[in-house]
Amino acid sequence: MTKNRKNPDVDAYLSTENTRQDEVKKLRSILLDCGLTEELKWGLPCYALNKTNVVLIQGFKKYCALLFFKGYMLKDPNRVLVKTGVNTRVGRQIRFNNAQEVVKLEPIVKAYIEQAIEVEKSGLTVDLEKQAAPKIPEELQNKLDKNRALKTAFFALTPGRQRAYIFHFSQPKQSSTRESRIEKFIPQILKGKGMNDDYVMKKNK
Repeated sequence: MTKNRKNPDVDAYLSTENTRQDEVKKLRSILLDCGLTEELKWGLPCYALNKTNVVLIQGFKKYCALLFFKGYMLKDPNRVLVKTGVNTRVGRQIRFNNAQEVVKLEPIVKAYIEQAIEVEKSGLTVDLEKQAAPKIPEELQNKLDKNRALKTAFFALTPGRQRAYIFHFSQPKQSSTRESRIEKFIPQILKGKGMNDDYVMKKNK
């Protein structure tokens, strides 16, 4: 496949983000060879086919991961796919502890990306009626219960914006990290905005 063009928004992200940067750069190089469109979504490098999200690069303190949005549809002969949480129904990750693991697993990573692309091309879709609604993390639920204005504002958001927040808040394993993420975005929620609304407005100016 022809190597896809780099997105300047991801370049900017890499120039300021230091979490697992070596692994992220290597994964980015692999993904740019797979014919997907590179974007920055939820503050992370995201790769899409015909405007449909296929895979996301995530950098955490303890590991780096590729998140396949329809990972539960993928065959896993190498047993490398893991759920992002106990309540996860759709997404699956491949996790890496260091850049050397990315290099070692590159053939497998490419095979799984190609499989994910074929899932999209086939037109297979997630049966949302059969999928459980995303579970609100306990830390967020506590704040919603204690703050009526926050609760009203949160549930006034579009379902997509709610899911984006829940996804972002649920990722850290440590409760304290989840708490800090929620605190950071409370002003944004109270304004009726999604996670990336201010970023999009700045970009379009």
